[in-house]
Amino acid sequence: MKREGPEPVHQIKHRRDGALRALIDAVPYIQTLGIGFDRRGDELTAVLSYSEMLVGNPMLPAIHGGATAAFLEVTAIIELGWSMIWEDVESGRLEPEAMTRGELPRLPKTIDFTVDYLRSGLPRDAYARARVNRSGRRYASVHVEAWQDNRSRLFAQATGHFLMPTRDE
Repeated sequence: MKREGPEPVHQIKHRRDGALRALIDAVPYIQTLGIGFDRRGDELTAVLSYSEMLVGNPMLPAIHGGATAAFLEVTAIIELGWSMIWEDVESGRLEPEAMTRGELPRLPKTIDFTVDYLRSGLPRDAYARARVNRSGRRYASVHVEAWQDNRSRLFAQATGHFLMPTRDE
């Protein structure tokens, strides 16, 4: 009897990247803002690519507070969505091809979202990471931190609470 070896790394990476791409592509607003995601294992870093359209105060210039808040909220929602589907993607129960055909899990809905603006967002790329503090069957709490040049110098942070979709939705 022939033993199967472990799945090749390139297939695992392809499956993970395809699933993340399908999740991101399902939200057109993410492309409108120019947000991308860098995945390393199960860790996601959101990247808000600088664009003139993001400037709210041309005198400084500074990234608009609404763009900053949207960036943080999108980061939190995608992190929650990714954490929901990670196990299914890893086990092969959820195929990226099915996700690109629209068979996506529903994303969490925002209950409330509080942003702390710590300093002006400069006219350059911004980065954010979300940490899920609690995720239950119906409710999740997430903390997000955003920085630009130096991870230890945050320009904004946020805390959000989300209504989780039921597994059969």
